[in-house]
Amino acid sequence: MLYTDELREIIDREVEKMNFAGRRPAELYTPVNYILSNGGKRIRPVIALMACRVFSDDITHCLGPAMAIELFHNFTLLHDDIMDNADMRRGKLTVHKKWDEKTAILSGDAMVVLAFDLISSSRSDILKPILNIFNKTALQVCEGQQLDMNFEQLAEVDEPAYMEMIKLKTSVLIAAAMQIGALAGGATERQSELMYRSGLNMGLAFQLQDDLLDLYGNVEEFGKTSGGDIIMNKKTILLIRALEKADSQTAAQIKDLMENEKDPGKKVQEVKKVFTLLDIEKDIREKVSGYFKEALEVLDASGGNPERKKELAALVEKVAGRTS
Repeated sequence: MLYTDELREIIDREVEKMNFAGRRPAELYTPVNYILSNGGKRIRPVIALMACRVFSDDITHCLGPAMAIELFHNFTLLHDDIMDNADMRRGKLTVHKKWDEKTAILSGDAMVVLAFDLISSSRSDILKPILNIFNKTALQVCEGQQLDMNFEQLAEVDEPAYMEMIKLKTSVLIAAAMQIGALAGGATERQSELMYRSGLNMGLAFQLQDDLLDLYGNVEEFGKTSGGDIIMNKKTILLIRALEKADSQTAAQIKDLMENEKDPGKKVQEVKKVFTLLDIEKDIREKVSGYFKEALEVLDASGGNPERKKELAALVEKVAGRTS
């Protein structure tokens, strides 16, 4: 039986086989090797392999697509860090800080090409649907990132708009991993669609939990500056819900802190105090739990091997309880 850690090790070995550290020019591939070897959890490719195993004993047909998903995901992180001017990723310097922005952009571009090359290695009978899913998802992720950038120019963002943005920016890639894995394992179209829906709910929960962990997570484990979203004035679900719940005086206080407080530490501390008074952490944890519950219910309805679905469910529950 293959468990999550073993599947993660398989992905790690596939990364090693690609030999980014030994490719030339080193200036292009060393940053690729750096971000892929920088302690990522491999959640998306592991989900793809686990979804494949729900419908098949053979995961070899899913290795290429799973690696493509991992490369594309890390490409998005690399470019997101540039756009957010982030210093740290997974507890280490971001690529553009360790090298420079031009290097980071070009290395990210190379990762996209490599990802499509891996997708094209899919078995011929499933290549077209998998390529269609991957293309659609890649474009949706870009759309989600643009919406996120658009939000920076808006005074306020409502919750439905935010949920649509994170669906595109984050959830669709996890959903695609589930659907592509299922198709690689021989699932029917209907079964693969249910796996997609399960992954979509999982992805929404995952991003909302990320928003929570940015402020309430263990800093050393999370690998990011506590309250980084507040410092950057990002309109996360925490801020949106706080402004919706607050009376006019408290809402004005939040806005003043976000717009005018120059001391980063004080800004995070004071905003967090207001969030605590409004019980925002509890609200969002309940929302996260709802999406994880929906993910498990749809997974249960998707057919396939029930014991292997339990493995996937266990991964979902582990992610649901994470602190980093």
